[in-house]
Amino acid sequence: MNGEGTDWLEILPFAGCLLALVVLFAAALRLRVYGAGWRRWALRLGVIGAAVAAVLAANVAVYRHDTHLDLTRERAFTPSREATDVVRALHEPVKVVYFFQKENAAGQATVTMLELLARSNSQLIVEPVDIDRNPARANAFGIQLYNTAVIISKSHRLQVIATDDREIALGILRAIRRRQPVVCFLTGHGEYDIDNYEFHTHFEGKQSHSHSAGEGTAVVLMEQHGLGRLRRAVEKLGMEAAKVELRPGRPVPVGCNVIVDANPRTPHAPPEAGLVRRYLAQGGSYMLLVEPEFAIEENLAKVLEEAGVVVGDGVVVDPAEHYFTDEEMVAVTKYANHPVTRSQALSVYPGARPVEPAPRTGIGTTALFSSSAESYVVHDRARYREEAETAPRRAYPLAVAAEGMMPGGSNPYRLLVVGDADFASNSFFPYLANADIALAGVSWLLHEDRLPTMKPPVEVLPLVTLTNADVRWVFILTVILLPGLVALTGVGVFLWRRS
Repeated sequence: MNGEGTDWLEILPFAGCLLALVVLFAAALRLRVYGAGWRRWALRLGVIGAAVAAVLAANVAVYRHDTHLDLTRERAFTPSREATDVVRALHEPVKVVYFFQKENAAGQATVTMLELLARSNSQLIVEPVDIDRNPARANAFGIQLYNTAVIISKSHRLQVIATDDREIALGILRAIRRRQPVVCFLTGHGEYDIDNYEFHTHFEGKQSHSHSAGEGTAVVLMEQHGLGRLRRAVEKLGMEAAKVELRPGRPVPVGCNVIVDANPRTPHAPPEAGLVRRYLAQGGSYMLLVEPEFAIEENLAKVLEEAGVVVGDGVVVDPAEHYFTDEEMVAVTKYANHPVTRSQALSVYPGARPVEPAPRTGIGTTALFSSSAESYVVHDRARYREEAETAPRRAYPLAVAAEGMMPGGSNPYRLLVVGDADFASNSFFPYLANADIALAGVSWLLHEDRLPTMKPPVEVLPLVTLTNADVRWVFILTVILLPGLVALTGVGVFLWRRS
């Protein structure tokens, strides 16, 4: 069973028991008892005993294969798919002690969800505790608030105050971690900040995607366009987010398990490229999210090519696979078979540049996803229609994952380069599969691609989506009908007074 539909395989034992009972009932109606005297009564008692035994066996089978059916369209009484996947992937015992109030509907619903999750994996043990009826148990754990889950694993014990099974599943992921990895976000070159406002809204249109204040027709600017949502998601998954600045003469801190360079806007100094190479040679993991306008410094480009990635120039335009009406907002539905992109849904990349794999001996490279075969690359957005006439049409890779050993290195590295940074920014992170791609990339760089993972719930502003017909009727109502009705009323009152 999962959050989006009932696993019909689990219904088979239940259906089989019902079918067996129906067959027994039909057979009993046609059964004739022969004989006379005590033989007839003994046969009757034997038939009754066999029927009772069959019914008891059927009840035991149904009890041992209890099935949960949720017939609501919203799957309101079914655990979320993310929480179910996390629980099913458990390979060690985890106990969840949930403290609630019996009269609280949300708390009772959470207990039901946890018990349903426990059915999918015997490694999860759920103990519901009513604080009002068992205050001693709550005092033993130091619990003072309702709807508190205490999650206990072999190495950790933590508390989560929530009525959402996804939040509790995130707590389970944090509890089974053996260590707290550190994700370091680079600063010093105008990269996206991780400490900023989390809401930044774009109006989609024919204007090219930009963040300059002079092109406000396409963008509603807020304080900063950053990675606040990505940082919060990383922290909810039990990782630590930190800021690090590359400085010549000082290596990357040893505690950085992954370094993320999201949208650098000023060129790196040549010594900084040496720091990145040394970090990769020592077995580091590096994620580079780069926009089309950024000119990659020559030494850094050589390091990336040595590691198996070539970052191209220009902007990919995809007339066939794009989001809304913006052909520069590439929509991706097909992915390579890789831990970062496995089982991913639609994701969008607003303004992406091509990123090509550069395989060599000892390095494995994978083009994670590409634009459609109808796409092309332009170098001047103001003249993209003219360039489109002669530009070659083919599928352009937009992201490359590479791993291997740098020449002279001591440990294997992992590298992930995406030709777009906006997909992971606050504007686009919570929508479609963008967050899944970004978080799966971080997990792969941390060598945690085999661990269960999920996307933390992300708060988004409520949206009102109008079709062209809706916009037309709103215009007719507010611009024509309502003012016209007021004008007609005024004319009527004027004529009535004149008469």
